Amino acid sequence: MATPPGARQATTHPQVLTGATVVLPTGTVPDGRVTIDGTRIVPEATQGTARVIDVRNHWLVPGFVDLHNHGGGGASFSGTAEDVQQAIHAHRRHGTTTLVASTVTDDMDVLVRQAGLLSELAEQGDLAGIHFEGPFISPCRKGAHSEALLRDPDPAEVRKLIDAARGRAKMVTLATELPGGIDSVRLLAEHGVIAAVGHTDATYEQTVEAIEAGATVATHLFNAMPPLGHRAPGPIAALLEDERVTVELINDGVHLHPAALELAFHRAGAGRVAFITDAMDAAGIGDGRYMLGPLEVEVSEGVARLVEGGSIAGSTLTLDRAFKRAVTVDRLPVQDVVAALSANPARLLGMDDRVGSLEPGKDADLVLLDENYDLKGVMRQGVWVVEPQLA
Repeated sequence: MATPPGARQATTHPQVLTGATVVLPTGTVPDGRVTIDGTRIVPEATQGTARVIDVRNHWLVPGFVDLHNHGGGGASFSGTAEDVQQAIHAHRRHGTTTLVASTVTDDMDVLVRQAGLLSELAEQGDLAGIHFEGPFISPCRKGAHSEALLRDPDPAEVRKLIDAARGRAKMVTLATELPGGIDSVRLLAEHGVIAAVGHTDATYEQTVEAIEAGATVATHLFNAMPPLGHRAPGPIAALLEDERVTVELINDGVHLHPAALELAFHRAGAGRVAFITDAMDAAGIGDGRYMLGPLEVEVSEGVARLVEGGSIAGSTLTLDRAFKRAVTVDRLPVQDVVAALSANPARLLGMDDRVGSLEPGKDADLVLLDENYDLKGVMRQGVWVVEPQLA
């Protein structure tokens, strides 16, 4: 297995982090204490001499879990194995310790090949799985996807992608109103793969039908779907009102007005929101020209748009920035933000027995933030990806 740039070896001694405000599922604990032995959080140090790290005046939160991410650090999940590792590590340095790699619409043969590559990295533990965003989406709401490569969600072709992922497919985004859409939702549900409603032109009634068939996620709610209307409420109302649906939100200040984010939290509740990045190559890098699948993207002042047509093309967001914005701009409680960044997506992925909260027995995945909610340290499975910056 390739070692990501900057990776460190696991420590041989237990580590004890003391003094921080620790965010637990039951609430926040001032002057808390978290003990790590090997790759796991433990109740107390069990062997050797523990390394004690004083992190007072900081927040200690679970590592972030990103359900929807196309790349970062100048590399894409549609690229080579080296590209994928580069993107993974770029997001780890911003606190994302569990990451699902998202593809973008392309020729089916290309997607099948990429699924094979990504599934190998998932088998090694570098990725939490694969999310196929496209090609089964609406040309009316295509966003930054090539219209020439879009197709209806034929269950046989959906099954082809699932099979290519060798058990590592986690989610497929569909315009469920298209021919074959509802049958594809049922197929995905039968195979334990999340069916996500997105890039859709569906009506309210069509979206309700998709949820009844087994769809459980709204792909970047509000974006790439009809707006909420008082006579034609469309998919937004259906997705917000159903307790079975988790709604993705891109909290970068570009994709959503703060009032839309507040509406989603108020209607869905903190237990049904998952903050995502929908990041592309430029995340963590900066402005310039990049590729998103077969399409060229211009990033200017941190906003990614297609060169042709000007549609928003993913984001340059990292989840540490989403955390800070949620607390300082949106004024959300830290506990709710942690749920949206860690616990909720972990539960949705079926990984909450290992990640998503700071509890004994779980992976030692954590993020250290200062009083201003700026990232000061990242640990993944007991290894410091970003050493604590406490000066």
